[in-house]
Amino acid sequence: QVQLVESGGGSVQAGESLTLSCAASGLTFDAYTMAWFRQVPGKERESVADIISGGVEHYRPSVEGRFTISRGADKSTVYLRMNSLKPEDTAIYYCVVAREDTAQEFWGQGTQVTVSS
Repeated sequence: QVQLVESGGGSVQAGESLTLSCAASGLTFDAYTMAWFRQVPGKERESVADIISGGVEHYRPSVEGRFTISRGADKSTVYLRMNSLKPEDTAIYYCVVAREDTAQEFWGQGTQVTVSS
């Protein structure tokens, strides 16, 4: 079964950086998109960034230029480098793997990112 283990969350000051990591195991399919979502309690989850199997990246406008998503050489690890963090980036960040053939999604347990002004 697919398991996603996130790490790297924490508390930082505005303007600082963090890198989130997500290690996926149990991936028995070839083509999958890896993504990061985030959620603030009481609000809907929102997509932050994703990277498809072909390597194309997508970002929500509010993080473009500050965040970078990348995949490890083994293709089963995804990173989110977050620079110039703002208080509005505070949320629980979730790693997601989505099969590109069936759109089935697998979610991690989430990691808290807190940015203080």
